Amino acid sequence: MKLRLSKAAAQLRLQIDDSFADRDRTSDGWVGDTRHNRVVSDHNPDAEGWVRAIDVDADLSKQKGLSVYLANQIRLAAKNGERRITYVIHMGKIASAKKRWAWRKYDGINAHNHHIHISFAKEADNDGEFFQIPMLGGTE
Repeated sequence: MKLRLSKAAAQLRLQIDDSFADRDRTSDGWVGDTRHNRVVSDHNPDAEGWVRAIDVDADLSKQKGLSVYLANQIRLAAKNGERRITYVIHMGKIASAKKRWAWRKYDGINAHNHHIHISFAKEADNDGEFFQIPMLGGTE
């Protein structure tokens, strides 16, 4: 089976790379490791090979705290109608439509302190449209 990253995920990653060209990529990823295979995860490919999650290293630049700001802008985009994003996890918090995109405590094994986790809807597999996120070149 050929693995394929959701086009929305690939587009968001490209925008992050363009905005933070010199960022650390140590914690970046999209295909789950063997630990992910034991649980339900958007990092695991579906039956057609689609992977619907990316991790973006929290070290975006020399300026501390930017990853929290970026995670919040991604959350706000989803809250304001960006339907391709299903949830965001960072620094022990998760946001999703479940609680109207408010940050809440994340109780998973990994607090995601070293990276931002972003998951995408199945409907976004073939949607590589530009994300309107201000930190990433968007106007909204």
